[in-house]
Amino acid sequence: MTDASRMPDRVRLGAVADLDELCAFIGDCRRCRLAETRTTLVFGVGDPGADLLFIGEAPGKNEDLKGEPFVGAAGRLLDELLGSIGLHRSEVYIANVLKCRPPGNRDPQADEIETCTPFLAEQVRLIDPLVIATLGNFATRYVLGTDAGITRLRGRLFEVDGRRVVPIYHPAAALYSPDKRGVLFDDFRRLATVMQWAREGRPVAPTARLSAGHEDWLEVFADPSGGAERSAGEHEADAGEGAPADQQKLF
Repeated sequence: MTDASRMPDRVRLGAVADLDELCAFIGDCRRCRLAETRTTLVFGVGDPGADLLFIGEAPGKNEDLKGEPFVGAAGRLLDELLGSIGLHRSEVYIANVLKCRPPGNRDPQADEIETCTPFLAEQVRLIDPLVIATLGNFATRYVLGTDAGITRLRGRLFEVDGRRVVPIYHPAAALYSPDKRGVLFDDFRRLATVMQWAREGRPVAPTARLSAGHEDWLEVFADPSGGAERSAGEHEADAGEGAPADQQKLF
């Protein structure tokens, strides 16, 4: 008989039955270097059958200590944003690209993302959300499989593997760039509309393609800036969630 504990993660993951089993499977993870510096693994929190899944970047200092995503200042703003569309965090699910805090909240490294995202993919499978909201660069780039920055992609609706995907600034962006606060509330209003459409079973009707190489990316919402917005750098600085920074200019 094969010893299941010695089977490769990617072989065994498909047999995981629920989030509790997945969390137990991950265990006291030592699969990458982050195990040496983290305090607590941050698995995720919320309704295991939620229609809406939020994906952030990585735990920050507060999350690392508490073991729960988005509990710092950016988390309080996320709660406010959820409340603005009549939701509570207990009604959604919140996870991150990485389950361990990078030292000093530095950016996730490619091998760390490769090691950890199979667990995120399994969370998506088990939760089976109608809509995924990606918060910031790393979550958006992972889910959409792109190198484009969040400034270029926010305000649009995409479809990936039959799920609606809504890229949104990381809440930390508004803590360091107050002009982003209004944009975040606007995008959450769009998110509420997408949720309503998804629950009604309304099909996604494409109005434009993002690129010829990604035929399944369907743009529904035009960028409110009309493509005229320019930024010298969208700094989603550390606010307890290890938020990313985007130096890409729009054109």
